[in-house]
Amino acid sequence: MKTGCPLILASASPRRELLLKQAGYEFEVIPSQVDESHIEVSGLDCRQAAERLALAKARDVAALHPHRPVLAADTVVDADGQLIGKPADAADAEAILRRLFGKPHKVITAVAFIWKSRQTEEVESQITWVYPKMLTEEQIADYIAGGSWHGKAGAYGIQETNDAFVDRIDGSFTNVVGLPMERVNSILKRAGIYPLAGRKPAPESA
Repeated sequence: MKTGCPLILASASPRRELLLKQAGYEFEVIPSQVDESHIEVSGLDCRQAAERLALAKARDVAALHPHRPVLAADTVVDADGQLIGKPADAADAEAILRRLFGKPHKVITAVAFIWKSRQTEEVESQITWVYPKMLTEEQIADYIAGGSWHGKAGAYGIQETNDAFVDRIDGSFTNVVGLPMERVNSILKRAGIYPLAGRKPAPESA
């Protein structure tokens, strides 16, 4: 990184951390303490809601580290215009799965970048269409019992369920995982932040 100022990833998501590592960036993880349930998103479409949530997370961490660049993200699922976030419990996760895996839906990830001392604040979002497979009752029961739905927008992680749950996607794979690397690379490049020498950004395709 040419700035000499270490990047902060304001997320506790191991999937986002792994994508950023695979791309070769040097960073520190400092999760945001924002309570998403307290962020007002009524009246916003799903994309706007994701962007507001991502900005709230970035601002929370940037306020404590004004001289360091902060990257945050928020992923939601758009099911016919209704915002689907993380399930509250197993019953909620099952209801979400049954709804989403009946027809195509959108996965939206917003990426926010703030560097307060440089008066930089921006947010971008990416949309990927997911075309699901019809799940069997056994698949649903096994997945819910396994607990992998915890902390995942739409109650599933494509990196874990890919072939079993998803027929195909139209757009960025890393966006569905939780961090659209094409947009992240562009945002960080504009800020003068690059992967470590000899490393290339992770490819977009699966």
